[in-house]
Amino acid sequence: MDLQSRKIEFVQEFLKLQSEEVISSFERLLKKQIKSSGKEFEPMSIEELNNRIDKSENDFKNGRFKTHSEIIAKYQ
Repeated sequence: MDLQSRKIEFVQEFLKLQSEEVISSFERLLKKQIKSSGKEFEPMSIEELNNRIDKSENDFKNGRFKTHSEIIAKYQ
């Protein structure tokens, strides 16, 4: 499984969480990992965001996407 697929699967599972304690644990872990890597998250510039939106819209128009059902089926 490639990194992008793993991230999607992780986010899907994360969104199902109902425990505030578990979510807080993930937040602490993420902050710790960011600090230990020496890298901070940097927001995208407006230009980067617009380029990403344009690419996404182009991909959708040209059929380069997967439906929610296709992604769920892949991981079941």
